[in-house]
Amino acid sequence: MSVIPERVFIREVGPRDGLQNESKILSTDDKVVWIDQLSETGLDYIEVSSFVSSKWIPPLADALQVFRKIRRVKGVTYAALVPNVKGLEQAFKADVDEVVIFLSASESHNHKNLNRSIKDSLNNCRDVCQRALSEGLSVRAYISTVFGCPYEGHIPFDKTMGIAQILLEGGVHEIAFADTIGVSTPRQVSKFLDLALKLVNSDRVSLHFHDTRGTGLANVLTGLEYGVFKFDSAIGGLGGCPYAPGAAGNITTEDLIYMLKGMDIRTDIDYEPLMESAMFIRDRFAERQLPSHALQSTCSTLS
Repeated sequence: MSVIPERVFIREVGPRDGLQNESKILSTDDKVVWIDQLSETGLDYIEVSSFVSSKWIPPLADALQVFRKIRRVKGVTYAALVPNVKGLEQAFKADVDEVVIFLSASESHNHKNLNRSIKDSLNNCRDVCQRALSEGLSVRAYISTVFGCPYEGHIPFDKTMGIAQILLEGGVHEIAFADTIGVSTPRQVSKFLDLALKLVNSDRVSLHFHDTRGTGLANVLTGLEYGVFKFDSAIGGLGGCPYAPGAAGNITTEDLIYMLKGMDIRTDIDYEPLMESAMFIRDRFAERQLPSHALQSTCSTLS
């Protein structure tokens, strides 16, 4: 194990992963206001939206409009999920800073999510990656269902790492290993990192946990103990996967920042404006309580 890192980088995925599975569709103007708020918190990475077909992900049908309206802050990377070359063309029009490609470690989930085999997805990812790199864009990748699949159960970690090595050799600079359905535990994360960090440098690894069973932050702590310093999270704990039944939201950005701050780990994120952005999105989903503990605590002091 490595020494716990002094600095951690957060990939804020709320505007994309957080909204994609919501039945309520946020207005374009509200998305723009929210992302502009996030841009002023000290976050240096925001996954703004997705150029997946609006037929499949209606809440993100306005991706191009959102990108064109947001106020960009120097030093912040504005990324978008891109499923194929057609989506990449839209991403070019949106002037994205980074392209995010994706596939699953599970054959069954990959078919449900992308309607193709893992082999075909890797070929597609290669095409998207080569085209994006030729235009000077960096490429990040998600590998979903790393810690468990709703259809197949456990996926061997060596299978995941085989996929990861193909992506890295193809030009991807960072891979987010995702617990799509939130089934992982610290011991499982430890076993995965024992293998993964022998094959991939920690600066190319991000961990993406969902908090379905309440183990998200415990899993982050395990990652920190292995020297991992990049994590995905979503304001308010929004999120879920349309093709992973029962999956809860992402780990909560404000809860994560609170924990890191208490551990004297630097993030350069200002907690107060972060909470203001959490309150903003909470008000937009006032019909239900978001899972953020920090948000619930703040709201209780205001009531």
